[in-house]
Amino acid sequence: MDLKLAGKRAIVTGGSRGIGKAIALALGREGVEVAIAGRDSVALEAATFELANALGRRVTPIRADTGDDASVDNLVRAAIAELGGIDILVNNAATPGGAAPAARLAEVDGAALLADVNVKVAGYLRTARAVAPHLAEAGWGRIINIGGLAARTTGHYVASIRNGAVSSLTKNLADELGPRGITANVIHPGGTRTEKTTPEAEARIAQGNTIGRIVDASEIAWLVAVLASPLSGAINGQTIAAGGGVPKTIDY
Repeated sequence: MDLKLAGKRAIVTGGSRGIGKAIALALGREGVEVAIAGRDSVALEAATFELANALGRRVTPIRADTGDDASVDNLVRAAIAELGGIDILVNNAATPGGAAPAARLAEVDGAALLADVNVKVAGYLRTARAVAPHLAEAGWGRIINIGGLAARTTGHYVASIRNGAVSSLTKNLADELGPRGITANVIHPGGTRTEKTTPEAEARIAQGNTIGRIVDASEIAWLVAVLASPLSGAINGQTIAAGGGVPKTIDY
């Protein structure tokens, strides 16, 4: 299926590892020119080399901290200068797993909570704010935010708060920007196989969903590519779970 993505240009934050790197690869395979952003310059360089080899063409690395206004503004300026414009924003940068520990109220540290939310929730807002005028000027764009299924479960205060907030942020973006030809949607992955997943973790995660196996990062990346497509314009402001199905719950 041709997703009509050839020639589009994308920023993927948190693109140097895990789900973000898989997203950059999937978009690149669809013909998208990709800039990946991350805070770790060593990981960013390694991911750029790996992706460029896999795709057979340039991938643009940009060191950026989504927790900082100036850094985000520089990210968008640099991406536009390198790619000639921006059509797609994939927000994926986050502190892995959320600030920990935070299973009990007494364990929640206010500074850690604010730092985590600053990178993920406020960071997503920063990048959307910086990119939106360019998308609106073109009359077309896609914003895809990566959250997490902790938004729908208890057991970790910070993870639940930050991922629930991503859904709220996304719906606000969708309502404001939809009339300008820009859609915004959120994907909530569950436990997902990346380059760091252990066999023990895979087995544990497989027991907690309805498909009996762990979801691979490439499957999340495929869904991002679909939502980024010009063919997906009817989908806006939606939260899509992609964790293999949660047993004994009904979402509607």
